[in-house]
Amino acid sequence: MRGGLGLWLIGARGAIATCVTYGVAGLARGWVEPTGLVTTIDPMRRMDLAGFDEFVLGGWDVCTRDLSTSVSGLVREGILSHDLVASASVEARNYESRIRPGILDGPAVGNSDLDPESSRRGALSPRQQIEELRGDLASFREEHDLRSVVVVDLSSTEAYRGGLIESPEVSSLEAMEHALDEGHSFPASVLYAYAAIGAGSPFVEFTPNAGATPPALRELALKVGVPHCGNDGKTGETLFKTALAPMFAARALSVLSWQGYNMLGNGDGAVLADPAHREGKLRNKADVLEGILGKHHSHVAIDYVPSLGDWKTAWDFIHFEGFLGAKMSMQITWAGCDSALAAPLILDLARLADFAARSGEGGEMAHTSCFFKSPIAGGTHDFHAQHKVLVDYCLAHLG
Repeated sequence: MRGGLGLWLIGARGAIATCVTYGVAGLARGWVEPTGLVTTIDPMRRMDLAGFDEFVLGGWDVCTRDLSTSVSGLVREGILSHDLVASASVEARNYESRIRPGILDGPAVGNSDLDPESSRRGALSPRQQIEELRGDLASFREEHDLRSVVVVDLSSTEAYRGGLIESPEVSSLEAMEHALDEGHSFPASVLYAYAAIGAGSPFVEFTPNAGATPPALRELALKVGVPHCGNDGKTGETLFKTALAPMFAARALSVLSWQGYNMLGNGDGAVLADPAHREGKLRNKADVLEGILGKHHSHVAIDYVPSLGDWKTAWDFIHFEGFLGAKMSMQITWAGCDSALAAPLILDLARLADFAARSGEGGEMAHTSCFFKSPIAGGTHDFHAQHKVLVDYCLAHLG
């Protein structure tokens, strides 16, 4: 009998991680339906994926607030039910007891309750930070007799560092090892990815952060045979863009302009109110259309609206040209709960990453591109084509 599957969340006290925690408990006990879980529909559901009762959760966070802060906000906004919170109280307490201090990535934005231990860890040399992170993963795995630990980054968007992916320090694994020995500074997400992959843990970068994107990390994953995927989960506006844009291309309609405006609240919105942090997010949201539609005017904006809480609203204006030069337009207003959209995808990706690891696969999980705004393995942004790649992967494994 195989052991349990560890799910280690970076940003462990955030709204998405909280929904994952209560969602896993509800799914394992049959208290909630698997709505939004791609791995519970054909053909994915026929694969030998981890059961929800196999999951054991833990994680890193850089703040000291209790999980109850996120819980109360999600209950107040109608995302978590009182009944589920009460029923899963033991699982939530156990999860909170397994949260360890993360590493602080320079000046944190939007946090007033930073953990002093995270500050201490962030001041260590890169090698020392990696050693402490790997120690946390090893302790978690041994204490709970887990067969594997999948690490998922749900942390806040880091300040954009232009040119990081192309920098000499991450051009190869050898170059990065030398840079680490020299004490070169790396974003926290890169150190998390290096620590996880080097420890044999599949890694999922669900944020716009660099994570395992640099060539050095991709080389490491291939060398040690660890699967990983990312970047930047596709849950809302970008999801419908990549689903709708192929329609215009297939009907030979010429898109002239595509304007997008996003309003969001919660901690993510507070972080993205800072221009340096917003830049990385905007790049991923803006790049998806050109490969499908070709050159056209496109612009995306993000504003922080505190009163929205965990809900976000997007308004898109599409100006296009039809036969005989007739110019037409389409307007879409979309409103959704970020955490409720993201949480099931985290479980999907953890199950797929665990399956890939058990199948002896290493490197980029190209079949997961439909989950991301900026798939690490590249390829088309057409959602329908991306989803077909996932289906074909599953059918191949099913024989």
